[in-house]
Amino acid sequence: MTAAATPFRARLRARPARALGLIACALALASCGRGAPPAAETRPQDARAFKAVTPTLAPVPGAALYQGVYAGLQGEAAYQIEVPDNWNGTLVMYAHGYAGTGENLTVAPPPIRAALLAQGYAWGASSYSANYYDVQAGVEDTNALALAFERLTANKHAKPTKYLIMGVSMGGHIAGAAVEKETQANARSKVTYAAALPLCGVMDEEYEFQWLGDYTTVAAQLAGLGARSYPQADYQELLPAIKAALFTDTTTSQTDPLWQENSGNGAVLREIARQLTGGDRPVFELGFRVGGLQSAVFSTGGSDGTVNGILTKNFYGNVGRTYRWTAGATPTAAEVAFNAAILRVAADPQANRARAGGLRWIPRVNGEFSVPVLTLHTLGDFYVPFRHQQLYRQAAQANGNDARLVQRAIRAPGHCDFTPAEIVEGFNDLVAWEKTGVKPAGDDVLTPGAVADPAYGCRFTRGVRPGVAACPPAS
Repeated sequence: MTAAATPFRARLRARPARALGLIACALALASCGRGAPPAAETRPQDARAFKAVTPTLAPVPGAALYQGVYAGLQGEAAYQIEVPDNWNGTLVMYAHGYAGTGENLTVAPPPIRAALLAQGYAWGASSYSANYYDVQAGVEDTNALALAFERLTANKHAKPTKYLIMGVSMGGHIAGAAVEKETQANARSKVTYAAALPLCGVMDEEYEFQWLGDYTTVAAQLAGLGARSYPQADYQELLPAIKAALFTDTTTSQTDPLWQENSGNGAVLREIARQLTGGDRPVFELGFRVGGLQSAVFSTGGSDGTVNGILTKNFYGNVGRTYRWTAGATPTAAEVAFNAAILRVAADPQANRARAGGLRWIPRVNGEFSVPVLTLHTLGDFYVPFRHQQLYRQAAQANGNDARLVQRAIRAPGHCDFTPAEIVEGFNDLVAWEKTGVKPAGDDVLTPGAVADPAYGCRFTRGVRPGVAACPPAS
């Protein structure tokens, strides 16, 4: 493990102590009669207005489709529910990914809709009652929809006998958080899911925003335009110069979608990113050069750490982080100088605190779950990096849940770049595991040598992506 990863692993050890501290503080206040509950905070997200767009999805023959709007956490949300004629009694809740910052709330069916219906599964999906990175609304509104199944299907179908949950990207965060002990205890709408399938998910809510902050901060420093104060308000104005200093080509077109880093500080940036996102592994360099993902990450540069108003305090910090681009046991003189020069920022420990009567504004994925969880993640994903899977495994191990987690690496450069066959196989294996107790196979995400093997990810990849080396024939 690199020095850059240490703060996140330390965080896993710190959580139980922090929780005990909060309990002790609460008991002290109660017994002494001193102090008052913290004043209710309001955030920019609370003042935003959204509009649920009634979906117009065409039904599949042999299934009943229900769609409309319902009451969600922040207001109305749109929904879709589809029940096959041969329904097996299980309802699969699907959580969509980040939908941007617009006003309209739209719902999308699961990517394996046809396969779910063909196998007798009903599915439900919510637009959520808010856009932005509002995982709290995503969890609560998905749960509320599951609980409203009978009413929203006009009582034509009985209450589901089992609930499963799957999601992509931010929806993967929602699916992972939905089965966490903290969510099960504190959600306003409570659903007991039998299993979860997070795809390309944010499986460590702190790491994702540390990663975005680290990459953009490091890039500016390497370009000679590093921040002197936080947030770097002129970051987006400086971005063309930052990219020009680090990349020889940043054009993104249908025929040539890849950026190319230069051999100087661009290569240094690439190696720092490699260490921050999960270490040496196949497909990393191709993923690093995907212009759309680079643009998405760079678009967050200059942020104030509140996740666009989802929080009220700064969530980003890099105090104690050591940025490395070499593999030696100790940093080089150049690395020492770089780390001494880069701006250091302290995260506010109360930015995402626990809240009475509901979930945190960004629900946690702690590795405290009691049901089977199977994840898929692409190796080249630069927006939600593969490192999420390593941190999730460590969290599960720390909480005695190693046996309840199966993870699969997919040899693809994009974000959520899965083939239907990969998702269907994962879903079917998860369902069989939940029913029989027989754990399916997965990939080792923690052993550096295994992850760096040129054939890593071949076991569960179904289909070759352009630019990705084909897997050797099975022996």
